[in-house]
Amino acid sequence: MNLTKIVQASLVAICLGSAASSHAQGAAAPAYPAKTIRLLVGFAPGGGTDSAARTVAVKLSELIGQSVVVDNRPGAGGNIAADAVANAAPDGYTIGLANIGSLAVNPHMPDGTPYKTLKDFAMISNGVTFGNILVVRADSNIKTLADYIAAAKNKDKPLFYGSPGLGSAGHLAGELLQARTGTSAEHINYKGGGPAMTALLAGDIQAIFASAPTAIPQIKGGKIRAIAVTGAQRAQALPDVPTIAELGFPGYQATNWYSFVAPARTPDAIVQKLNEALVAALRDPKTIERLETSAMEPDPSTPQEMRAFVEKEYETWGDVVRKLKLKR
Repeated sequence: MNLTKIVQASLVAICLGSAASSHAQGAAAPAYPAKTIRLLVGFAPGGGTDSAARTVAVKLSELIGQSVVVDNRPGAGGNIAADAVANAAPDGYTIGLANIGSLAVNPHMPDGTPYKTLKDFAMISNGVTFGNILVVRADSNIKTLADYIAAAKNKDKPLFYGSPGLGSAGHLAGELLQARTGTSAEHINYKGGGPAMTALLAGDIQAIFASAPTAIPQIKGGKIRAIAVTGAQRAQALPDVPTIAELGFPGYQATNWYSFVAPARTPDAIVQKLNEALVAALRDPKTIERLETSAMEPDPSTPQEMRAFVEKEYETWGDVVRKLKLKR
């Protein structure tokens, strides 16, 4: 055999060996999921997003056969966690519970976001929806929405209200109320509902547009007073607390939502498996009971339904940001 034939034979052997090796590796690849899944949350522990994530993660871990660990990445109104998800490996082991702020509001702010909502995420499923609650300390002189509006109009004594972050549903609820009432309360930005509630209880601020999971334990504990809810309907957990629309502002509505996302380019088969498990988790009676106790309504969907929903919210809140000239 001449040199040319020897080289050709060697190359063929190498290629066949490589193909066999690749086939063996592919055959040996473990089925998804084969390890812990991280669920990134853009707010500090103790707030609504964190509460919803931990509630769903318990059942999701059981259904998917691997641990689902909540990883809090607070800051920038949820943008830090969302950006981490957008830049994670698209392998299904890093997903996020994103909110209205990080997906539909913050991208329209003057400084924008480092990611593009409709390009950088694979939509998995809608999660939960709920209204926020305007709350004050139990010993506050503010007892009604009319009292809050009057205090917010008092230029001699500024009223400070807090929210879980810039662009969050709580922030938007406050800004929308100011637009309807001509008030000028000062917004204070926190890295989640938990820190905002701590500030309220300490007397650093006078009010919060808080998520229901953050507010309800403190309301039931007698530490804070619920003034009104921001959704279209009263909260099941607080049937005696009126909506802002009922109190003289028809059409007022600021509804919050959390939805599950993965990095773009995550394989469809993995997205579908996550979707099926999340839908089952959100429909589990114990999960529903725990969420509804915190006035959150489960809202599972297909990936396609979630994308259509996010696209609509993205357009709607973009118009609001521009109209109200919101900025950080």
